[in-house]
Amino acid sequence: MEGRSPAAIAVSEAYEQFARRELAGFSAAYERICLAVAADDELLDRLSTLPVPKRQPNLLLGAVRWLDGPIGGYEPFREFVLGRWELVEEVVLRRRTQTNEANRCAAVLPLLARVHAETGKPLALIEVGTSAGLCLLPDRYGYRYGDRRVGDPAALVQLACDVQGPVPVPAAVPPIAWRAGIDINPLDVTDPGDMRWLECLVWPEQTDRRERLRAAVSIARLDPPRIVSGDLNETIEKLVEEAPADATTVVFHTAVLAYLDEEGRAAFARKMASLPVRWIANESPQTFPEIAARVTAPPPPGPYLTVLALDGRPYAYGAPHGQSLYWL
Repeated sequence: MEGRSPAAIAVSEAYEQFARRELAGFSAAYERICLAVAADDELLDRLSTLPVPKRQPNLLLGAVRWLDGPIGGYEPFREFVLGRWELVEEVVLRRRTQTNEANRCAAVLPLLARVHAETGKPLALIEVGTSAGLCLLPDRYGYRYGDRRVGDPAALVQLACDVQGPVPVPAAVPPIAWRAGIDINPLDVTDPGDMRWLECLVWPEQTDRRERLRAAVSIARLDPPRIVSGDLNETIEKLVEEAPADATTVVFHTAVLAYLDEEGRAAFARKMASLPVRWIANESPQTFPEIAARVTAPPPPGPYLTVLALDGRPYAYGAPHGQSLYWL
């Protein structure tokens, strides 16, 4: 690290942490690339010239995929990025990391069902950071929790979630009366370019995720959910006001609020406490440390990188793509 700028050191640490915490065991190709980037002074210097939010590993990797660059080995990847830097930079600056994994519905469904059971009313869903809105459609998918099935077994998309502990698997998907999303840069499920970008954000070995994405997009195109463009803290109150009065409004999000600074996250939490809504958060422990502090049990071995909470109370550890739940 000797001679590196503070910015380059921060980028190096981010790529190494991403490789070891999130990619290990899920994408060998990306793990190798990110570890190599973390040790590459020239590439670190180049990445350090980007705005801080644009230095994310997923964004660089997605941009190379968008440009049909090589991801099989580090040297071809490095040569491509440095040799075509202006093109890579243009994609990185124009695009955002907007992974839209429908399987995340499997993580939040038990809490959606809990809210419905408590109120007896249909739900009005508002997702913040909704991307193309695929997680706004939980009632259009089927689910499998271990050996238990929920929802339509004939649905084109079947979501799977490994469960540990007393997960309250619902008997049915709760009724959805209304739905809308907020995103700073909504993606259009009918736009081929937007959908190709979503595919570029799927890690290369995860063919099941790519197939699920395509199937969920085909479902969403039949009746696309409404997505409002705007900052979530500036937009959420107006959208809550639009929700039908005879439904229970549920605001939810997964792996989104980490992109806000600490002040923005605190402001959002205050809004959730003041608005007439139920709030489901599935975020890393670092995103809302005050929620994570209420968890007394450590996470078990495995991909448990999120804390699933309802109204600020933690209920489970979860995996980033909804593939696992460990109920507390």
